Parts: sequence; structure tokens; C-alpha cells
Amino acid sequence: MTQPTAESVIWLTQEAYERLAAELEHLRGPARAEISRRIADAREEGDLRENGGYHAAREEQSKSEARLLQLEDMLSRAQVGETPSNNGIVEAGMEVTVKFEGASDSETFLLGAREVLALDDSVDVSVYSPQSPLGSAIVGKQPGDTATFTAPNDRLVSVEIISAKPFAS
Repeated sequence: MTQPTAESVIWLTQEAYERLAAELEHLRGPARAEISRRIADAREEGDLRENGGYHAAREEQSKSEARLLQLEDMLSRAQVGETPSNNGIVEAGMEVTVKFEGASDSETFLLGAREVLALDDSVDVSVYSPQSPLGSAIVGKQPGDTATFTAPNDRLVSVEIISAKPFAS
């Protein structure tokens, strides 16, 4: 198996890694068995062309298998780190507030992997990867610092770091 490149690494805390690994094990075991049982039960009902329960179970199986593959890939590329310290320096796993040059409002987001939020639907926060243009520009900065990066539309964008604290879901 090849090592993930720096661009493909997914930064996760130990807690997030364990949550995702538990979800993967659930999908491989109990969830897969339950879906297979429902498909078998629906098959016994007869004509599969008009069997809504069968088609729903097959669709659920397809979604579950896709999620399973996504989790396997993600966990194979994961780099597990400690929850960042509360020293105000921007790094993966931090909730960062920035103010874009010329904007009146600030924006707060998680610098990390969207998958950290995968099991918590109550958290509504934007996520930027540390490898994104914005993410790579602000890593290592602290409140009061300004960073400039090139946006996907080739415009130079400047942001001021307002705050950075460990993300708590």
C-alpha cells in the first residue's frame, strides 16, 4: 500500500478517527447483515419488479456500501493527531475566525476534515482543508496576523486572523 501524499492526507483527531472507525465496523458488520436480511425478506414476497421494499433495501445497500468505501479510503489516508493546544496558533483541528479584506463581517470555520463532523448533524460550520488555498495560507498564523492567498479565480485575497481555538463538536 502506498503512503498518502501531503495533499491527500486527512487530518483527524484521535476521537474523530475512533468515531469513523466505529462507523466503518458497524457498516461492515451489523448494518450489512441487517440490509441483507431485509433484501432476503423482500425477495420472499415475490415479484421483484413491483416490490418497493426490495428496491428500497437495495438502494440502502448501495448507499451503505458507498459510505463504507469512503470510510475505508478516508481512514487509510488519515493522519491522527492530538487535539490542538489552545495557544491561538492556527493548525488543523482549530475553529478559526477570519475577516476577509473589505468585508464587514467575520467568518468562522473548522480547519480540518469535514468527516470530523460526519456523525454530528447538530454542528453547522463550514470546513476548510489545511491544504486548501485559504487553509495553507493561515496555518501557523495567530490572531492579528494577515495572510494572503490566491483564490480559485486567480484573485489575491487577504484575511486577518481574528481567533483560533480548538474545535469542540
